[in-house]
Amino acid sequence: MAEIEVPQFFVCPISLQIMKDPVTTIAGITYDRESIEHWLLTAKDCVCPVSKQPLQRNSEFLTPNHTLRRLIQAWCSSNAVNGVDQIPTPKSPLEKTHVEKLVKDLEIPRFFLMSLEKLHDLATESERNRRCMASSGVAKAMVHLITKSFKQGNTTSLEESLRILRLLCSSDMVDNMKHLVGENFDFLNSLTWILQLEMDNDVKMINEAMPILKLAIEVKDSTPLGNLKLEFFRPIVSVLRNRAISQHAIKSALHVLIETCPLGRNRMKIVEAGAVTELIELVLEKQEKNLTELMFILLAHLCSCADGREQFLQHAAGIAVLSKRTLRVSPATDDRALHIFSLIAKFSATNDVVQEMLKVGAVSKLCMVMQADCASYLKEKARGILRLHSKAWNNSPCIQVYLLTRYQR
Repeated sequence: MAEIEVPQFFVCPISLQIMKDPVTTIAGITYDRESIEHWLLTAKDCVCPVSKQPLQRNSEFLTPNHTLRRLIQAWCSSNAVNGVDQIPTPKSPLEKTHVEKLVKDLEIPRFFLMSLEKLHDLATESERNRRCMASSGVAKAMVHLITKSFKQGNTTSLEESLRILRLLCSSDMVDNMKHLVGENFDFLNSLTWILQLEMDNDVKMINEAMPILKLAIEVKDSTPLGNLKLEFFRPIVSVLRNRAISQHAIKSALHVLIETCPLGRNRMKIVEAGAVTELIELVLEKQEKNLTELMFILLAHLCSCADGREQFLQHAAGIAVLSKRTLRVSPATDDRALHIFSLIAKFSATNDVVQEMLKVGAVSKLCMVMQADCASYLKEKARGILRLHSKAWNNSPCIQVYLLTRYQR
């Protein structure tokens, strides 16, 4: 393949690969459909990549170049013996009218399952299809089906509805979701209901539902979110407890808790739901950097209240795991860890807690922060914590080593 010279006009200017579905823009430049559609969707300035002329973001303004496609296919066929792959004729773009008919057929019992299956297949097929579906009312139909299932306690076809909606959530539909969620809590309640279902495929359902719940919380007005009930948070915290759940779903659960935590009395309810204990258990396991950062952000929020600190200190590994992760993950994690240490040292530092910080290495780690190559504000935080209980820690060997070595750098 490396020895074959590919005609230059067969190559997409964006991907620099042979075009599978060449289309021409109003600027007269031909690109591969997938590449130019992605460009139109994501580019900050909607201009032709080659000519810099303004373009419409709507892919309906792209004209299929059938002549060029046939030339490319013929060239590929004649060079098949040299290892060139054949290029199949692309499917026609999905039409909005076809999608709208499938949505209407969902209301007819005998067509319901067939229409739902076709919508799932279309959503799985391509990003182009998902964008068409998002603009044709499919997301609204799925929200309606999920809410209806919740109200009727019926799980038939619930997983398929969730899958379709989650696939559409990967498209640019934040504004769509904001309109769908509105002021009605039925949809949010239906998602938390799904988290509590005991079914053979409950893990799959949770993996589908949590990213949708995350998006719904992000776009919902913050005022009503300050009045969430304890029953809303219990199933979300239970997601952190389930080790069979995907990391993507766990991240979504953490995002939901972080987003809602500062509002109203939610912090107290999240603590009451047992989130602090579950977070410590998660931190004890080796997690990826982004997940650990999210856990420490949420822990810092929860430890800002007395009940949160009490639950943290009741866990035998709380202070130890906090110390262990400091200086081992990222500056963001260090910042939150030191914030938690500061809250504990200021407001919850009984004699037992102060001695435990010494015994499990927290004081040593604070001294290490003072000497490590990290941001000056982190050093200042560590210094402030050490000063709070300097009398209790003054005879510690690590304090003595720090005093002897701090000027050697």
